Amino acid sequence: MTSLRHNTEPSPEDRESQYLDAARDCILDVGWRRTTLTEVARRAGVSRMTIYRTWADMPQLLSDLMTREWGTVVADALADAQTTNGPDTPTVERLVGDIVGTVRRLRENELFVRIVDLDPELILPYLFSRRGRSQDAILELTVAALREAQAAGDVRDGSPELMARAMLLAAHGFVLSAHTMVDDVVSLDDLDSELRRALTRGLLP
Repeated sequence: MTSLRHNTEPSPEDRESQYLDAARDCILDVGWRRTTLTEVARRAGVSRMTIYRTWADMPQLLSDLMTREWGTVVADALADAQTTNGPDTPTVERLVGDIVGTVRRLRENELFVRIVDLDPELILPYLFSRRGRSQDAILELTVAALREAQAAGDVRDGSPELMARAMLLAAHGFVLSAHTMVDDVVSLDDLDSELRRALTRGLLP
């Protein structure tokens, strides 16, 4: 029986995921400013000190939550692309499709939308001061894909690190500001098509 109890206890990773789920629910309900570690603990059904032992303050918790959330968005976008791309899909088309798909998913993500609508200042450090863990992870994936495509002769010569960073900078605008360019003349789909075209032409040999 003791062994059975131990086997059914959640792992530290599962418990942390539970706490992040509670924080995510709080932010979706009341926004970042009104979310506290105490409220996260209440929603997670644990003591306040349990949460404090994992995160000293809300900014630390938010950093981990955003890293998990944006990582999930990227993984889901890549999974979608695998189901739609066939074995004959050109390399550049596949790579650009991954990026545009990620842009669309981020733009539609409910946590991202909530933060941008209520607490946009939370995003500013990652635009003006430093890169976040999610951005570094995206760059790492993109650089690896570019190197592989260059080796196959499918992508032009050039520094894959430089190319990946330029592509990420372009994607930032389409995630954060695309809605400002939408009206009766231009739709989001139109803009995404232009992003796809620009990235494709920038990568082809």
